[in-house]
Amino acid sequence: MEKSKLVCKLLAYILCITGVLYAAVTSYGALCIITGWNIVPYGEAKYLHINYPFTNQPFLNVDNNTSYILFSFLIPLALYTLFFLLASKVFKVFYQPRLFTQNNLKHLKKFYLLNLVIPLPVVIISSFFTEVESAIWLLVVVHFILGVFTFLTSLIFQQGLNLQHEQDLFV
Repeated sequence: MEKSKLVCKLLAYILCITGVLYAAVTSYGALCIITGWNIVPYGEAKYLHINYPFTNQPFLNVDNNTSYILFSFLIPLALYTLFFLLASKVFKVFYQPRLFTQNNLKHLKKFYLLNLVIPLPVVIISSFFTEVESAIWLLVVVHFILGVFTFLTSLIFQQGLNLQHEQDLFV
């Protein structure tokens, strides 16, 4: 059991750091695009280099049109920020001293709702404004499966919470 708690703790930290890095990249990209700071157009201004901060080295490359920037750059980065931060909380659930709590159930619910509800509508809406590659549809399916799996796990946690409450009342 200690090995699984250690693995979950390690994954929670890795996912949290990944979420924070995604948040930083999303914020930096949005700041540069909104202000025009540290951006270099290229390819007859069809594309933009967003440079590393305070350098002339390209960091991010984006198409120079609003639809692409919004639906293929900023929204996906923001949603993956949320995904990694919520995934971190899910793994945090599994190394807590008390597994079946309302708070842990809340973290599972947020994660499965994110994966079940958000990807399909976002990709459908995005498809009206920009080209959606076939690999993105595969990601929607993967997120759906992940959401279903987390939903089933939350049902198990709900059952465990109910049994725990019954035991607490019995004692």
